[in-house]
Amino acid sequence: MSGGGVGDLTVRPAGGPGLRPAPGAAPPLRRVLAQARFDATAMLRNGEQVLLTLVLPLLVLVGLSRTSAIDLGPVASGRQVDLAAPGVLALAVMSTAFTGQAIGTGFDRRAGLLRLLGVTPLGRSGLLAGRVAAVLAVEALQVVVLGGAALLLGWRPEAAGLVPALVALLLGTVAFVALGLLLAGTLRAEAVLAAANLVWVLLLAGGGVVVPPERLGALEPVARVLPSGALGEAMRDSLAGGTWPLGPLAVLLAWGAVAAWATSRWFRWT
Repeated sequence: MSGGGVGDLTVRPAGGPGLRPAPGAAPPLRRVLAQARFDATAMLRNGEQVLLTLVLPLLVLVGLSRTSAIDLGPVASGRQVDLAAPGVLALAVMSTAFTGQAIGTGFDRRAGLLRLLGVTPLGRSGLLAGRVAAVLAVEALQVVVLGGAALLLGWRPEAAGLVPALVALLLGTVAFVALGLLLAGTLRAEAVLAAANLVWVLLLAGGGVVVPPERLGALEPVARVLPSGALGEAMRDSLAGGTWPLGPLAVLLAWGAVAAWATSRWFRWT
């Protein structure tokens, strides 16, 4: 039929060309960014995640900066916050990249969400890329909030250490995300919840992330080769000392490589 009569499947608005459907998936980058936006929003809307990623690190920062009960070691400036702030930023990365991702992915796996998204145009690689991008977005917010609070408490980071600190944060994120996914992809969701929280507490207390390894006594050798201790040392060496922490960075790189390989080998999507 002609014109705009009944049976004409093409809509032709006045003065313009016909509008036709354009089936097909969005470009890969757009799919990944959409997934990252969804995951980051979900994390920030979850009260438990906000408690873990922002509230608890903020309380640790204020506590360590305002008390001398826990000795973090000598610092040239005399301000304990100069050692507390880098460690708390490392703790924030561990909270988001490891504990948050392990728990969230574990329950998504139990609910069948991973299997569902894996067969969409997003694909498994796009899903993982989106989750890593979401973690980085939340970590950026953590740096702004926790870094701003530390500045108000008197923190004065070394400008020369900003670049090595950024490298440490990225390597730490890769290592902890891989470890979190490994945990989420091999255990039941309830076991992931218990294990991820237990590991977080143990690493906070004796993993060298906030309290330097040299202050942990007999645990020092172990803390130095853990990803928590390596990230904490890298952040302190960078932001309090202004140096490139090559040793801790090498430890983080090794953990990231091994954990990524193990995750690709043993992660189960269902």
